[in-house]
Amino acid sequence: EEGDSMPRHSFVRMSKLTNVQGRVDYISNPKRQEHLYAVYSTVDPPFWERLHEQAQYDFWKSNQPSGKCIEARELIIALPESMTAADPNELLKVFTETFRMKYGVQCTSAFHHNKSKTNYHIHLVFADRDVLEKTEVKYASRNMFFNEDGRHVRTKKEILDADGNIRPKCRIVPKGEPYEVKWFSGRKEVFKSKKFLSDVKELYTDLINQIVTRDEDRLQVFDAAGPYLP
Repeated sequence: EEGDSMPRHSFVRMSKLTNVQGRVDYISNPKRQEHLYAVYSTVDPPFWERLHEQAQYDFWKSNQPSGKCIEARELIIALPESMTAADPNELLKVFTETFRMKYGVQCTSAFHHNKSKTNYHIHLVFADRDVLEKTEVKYASRNMFFNEDGRHVRTKKEILDADGNIRPKCRIVPKGEPYEVKWFSGRKEVFKSKKFLSDVKELYTDLINQIVTRDEDRLQVFDAAGPYLP
């Protein structure tokens, strides 16, 4: 109707990460980002290395016939441009700790602008597993060989095909490398549900609306049943 204005909708996107260490470095490295304003982390860098090791181990152990190993997940959260006036370090801490406190997982985040400085946004990488109270990591005292079923065999010959090549899904763990990793729980079911992203959009839309001072910067979550196209 005449006089109506289109509402401003919040934007939150989630993606699955197959190289969490590389992604954390990409979002937080000033040499790789032209407009990087702040970085915040609830953990030290070795955390992401441990998460990578366990995710890869669990993926191999599950004997998946195809697909890629998902090591962690990432949210991209768009903010109104007026929020550039706020201290980015304090703002990033608030957004990251809000997520950590609600879902109980560890995060590394970064504040960016795109090249044309028209899209102020947060990258928030998070673990989709709980940290176990008691960790267990077993390291190989010598080269270890595992067959397709994940069973430890005594010699390399037992995992070779007729041509002397390592059979698919068989594995060699070099001496000194971890062959059994238990730093984390399995993936939390909450992050696998469709409802999760909807809940996160509500969470951050409410947070943004508490912070902005201008009515024109207030956002709402897109309603698929409403009159507007996404």
